[in-house]
Amino acid sequence: MENVVLIIHLFLALTLIGVVLMQRSEGGGLGMGGGGGVMTGRAAATALGKLTWVLAIAFIITSMVLTIIAAQNASGSSVLDRLGISSTTSSQNDSESLVPTLSTEDDLLPPSVDNNAPVVPEAN
Repeated sequence: MENVVLIIHLFLALTLIGVVLMQRSEGGGLGMGGGGGVMTGRAAATALGKLTWVLAIAFIITSMVLTIIAAQNASGSSVLDRLGISSTTSSQNDSESLVPTLSTEDDLLPPSVDNNAPVVPEAN
């Protein structure tokens, strides 16, 4: 069911894009005027406008249906349940094990002069 609605949703989106691109600019779009004259094609613009409204309403309806289907599929389970992580972290040991600790030893310092390791990588 979800796949069928999703495919319809995608077809509606592509058709809506196509219909909007076919419409005639009427003076406000990016400074390009639609022009005027005896044969303006006003009837075609209203038909495309009505088709745009119908496609937009259908697109919104399929968006809501997909949201409802996704909510029903996810009800009763959490993202943490799917990952296998326990949601109770009230104990101090659990919260401390999640925090990485920095070592205070010398491994954070650059190598000393006595050490034979080069400070800068060398090309072989």
